[in-house]
Amino acid sequence: MTDDPVLKRRAQVARLAELGQRFGYLLYGLAILLFIVGFIADFSSTLTGLITGAMVIGSILLAPAIVASYAVKAAEREDRDRR
Repeated sequence: MTDDPVLKRRAQVARLAELGQRFGYLLYGLAILLFIVGFIADFSSTLTGLITGAMVIGSILLAPAIVASYAVKAAEREDRDRR
């Protein structure tokens, strides 16, 4: 590994983006699962709140993670093209 601080920071952002995407999609999956449970059983206010919370937190995590992931890929592509 190189001592280049830009490459180190880019790798750190890539790891955080991957983690954010994993948790964001996990929360979306949880929301879908809870929705199916509510559809089969009964939608209580607690279940509705859990579904909404999972969707909101998942969105808060997922949106910047996707943007950061594309930014890292674009920076790597630009570095490759310049060489």
